Amino acid sequence: MSGVARDQDVDIDLGQLVRAVWARRLRILTITLVGAGVAFAGAKIMSPQYRSETRILIEPRAPAFASTQQVNDASAGPLMDELNIASQVQLLQSADLLKKVINDLKLYNLPEFDDAASGSAMSSILVKLHLKKNPLENPPEERVIDAFVERLQVYQVPGSRVIGISFTSKDPKLAAAIPNAMANVYLSTQSGAKLDSNSEATRWLEPEIEGLRRKVSEAEKKVAEYRTSHGLLQTNGTTTFPAQQLNDISAELTRVRGDKANAEARAQAVRNALSSGEAFDTLPDIMSSQAIQRLKGTESGLQSQISDLQTSLLNNHPRLKSLRAQLSDIRTQIRQETQKILASIENESKVADLRASELERQSQTVQATSARAGEDEVGLNALEREANAQRQLLETYLVRYREAASRADSNSSPADARIVSRAVEPVDPYFPKVVPIVVVAAVATLIMSAIIIMLTELFSGRALRPTDATPEAIEAEAVVEEKHVPQAAPIVAAARKPVQPSMLTVVADEEDTIEDAEAAEEALEDENEFSVASVADYLTGSRAPLAIAISPTGDNGSAATVSLTRMLADAGRRVILIDMTGSGYPTELMAEDQAALGVTDLLCGEAAFGDTIHGDRFSDAHLIPQGQSDVRRAMRGVDRLSLLLDALAAAYDLVVVECGSADVAGVSRLTRSRDVEIILSLPEVEETIFVALMTEFQAAGYERVVLMSGGEGVEQTLGRAA
Repeated sequence: MSGVARDQDVDIDLGQLVRAVWARRLRILTITLVGAGVAFAGAKIMSPQYRSETRILIEPRAPAFASTQQVNDASAGPLMDELNIASQVQLLQSADLLKKVINDLKLYNLPEFDDAASGSAMSSILVKLHLKKNPLENPPEERVIDAFVERLQVYQVPGSRVIGISFTSKDPKLAAAIPNAMANVYLSTQSGAKLDSNSEATRWLEPEIEGLRRKVSEAEKKVAEYRTSHGLLQTNGTTTFPAQQLNDISAELTRVRGDKANAEARAQAVRNALSSGEAFDTLPDIMSSQAIQRLKGTESGLQSQISDLQTSLLNNHPRLKSLRAQLSDIRTQIRQETQKILASIENESKVADLRASELERQSQTVQATSARAGEDEVGLNALEREANAQRQLLETYLVRYREAASRADSNSSPADARIVSRAVEPVDPYFPKVVPIVVVAAVATLIMSAIIIMLTELFSGRALRPTDATPEAIEAEAVVEEKHVPQAAPIVAAARKPVQPSMLTVVADEEDTIEDAEAAEEALEDENEFSVASVADYLTGSRAPLAIAISPTGDNGSAATVSLTRMLADAGRRVILIDMTGSGYPTELMAEDQAALGVTDLLCGEAAFGDTIHGDRFSDAHLIPQGQSDVRRAMRGVDRLSLLLDALAAAYDLVVVECGSADVAGVSRLTRSRDVEIILSLPEVEETIFVALMTEFQAAGYERVVLMSGGEGVEQTLGRAA
């Protein structure tokens, strides 16, 4: 009988299942040995089967004495793709090939391939009961082929052009002889088919080649006659004379127009220089003139003499007047020479214009002639296409004819395949494998026996246990946990109690809240589960990067927060405390220099981020002091404090913010969208303050609110400060 009620929730007792299997281990072992013995006997009774395999590589092949062109043609044949290989696999399993192998090896005389002739008692019974078709109704040849196909396996080796032929037989010699015979018959069949194809191709190509020769000759004669009658003479083998002439005129016309445009541009540049009075030194047409060069040299010499004499003579001196007159005359000559150059350039432009007009007239004439020639080329192109098509077909037929004739005359055409591995007579049977069969049977028997025993235990109810726990079971389990759980476990559980809706959660009934506060105070007096050390242990296991400490009672709560920070640092945690109190008491307890830069200086922009981080005097903890700047002005930028907290959370294991007697609204500005622990630092629990704070934080949505009380850590901190 099971101890589980009908309507009671149950669970599977795994221990009971294991114990049940272990209690029946001898029975299971006996059954396993029996199963292994039966498998061994059955494997020994079975007739051994032997398997051997031949492998054929499918590849294009040509005779060894074939010409280079023939070899290249053979290699350029159709690619042996997957479909081609699959077709060869089907060809190896064709009925004609199998019949030839059966007849060559006289397999129809072997009883192995015609079991129906001898028959068996069981087979006769099944035939009489009409549960099986009488095999004697089929012809003997069909029965032999069916037995042959059952033992045959032809497959393509994955990722290659190799085909495997394997055969299974009771006779190892026959298992090796049949795959080799199939490969030989396949190769001879392929070779004979290629010879027949070559002979047939030769007979068909001979009259076709003679007819194509006549057609090619007639087509080429028509092309020559048409070209002569219409005057379509070729200049370079592909272009006619009118087209070539038109191309030459077009090229010359383009060049002349370019010369005209160049001359007009040069003339316009000279005109602009003359009209504006600019220097002619930048114009290449003017500076390239020999006369201009001589005049410019004379001008330069006169200017040099005038410059030398002006230092010793007056401006009205006859010598200077004479030189200036000569300089003016030289400049007049330069201008006249420039006019001549301009006229020469304009004449070049006019000549180019006349040549362009003449070339345009010639181009129009040649275009008309070329248009008529183009109309005539339509018929010429048709005749040439016909002649080229006939010529290409003739050349193709000639190549095929020579290749087929050479192979037919030599009476040698190797098959597009070769044997890469012949079957050998196997020594070990393929089936049965005694050792694997015995091992598999033993393992299967063992597993099935264990499963049957487990199912029996489950159906009987002995392996089921109720999930409802009685008070006695709960008390016993608590005793076991108290004996085996480490001492730190009750502390962490106590620190997590503010999160649970039991003692510290504010409910609608105010009397229940007061009673919970009194119960919490009594627990503090009895076990001190909310001490600084307990909260430190809780924060060590918490994953929250930020802890906000609220000290409603003033500096004594801040001193407890300082003690908490130092305990975390002594435990090996990287921790930093930010002094956001109004009194700056944490700074007084921890900082070496009371005037050190701090958070107010950082928020006011009067200090760098790295300058505000300082070390604690008595531990490895770090501190950001209150600072020396105006608190009201610093609080205007308190929204930027979230960036500071993100940076510190990335560098430290825990960031502790001591806010003093802050309210929920002030804390919410620091903890917006952040995983945070709220710590109520009350060295001495006061019911009114505790209940009010818990009510406010619970209403604001803070679920993890931890109470920290007790005076041991505070006294130690104050002692160090003293």
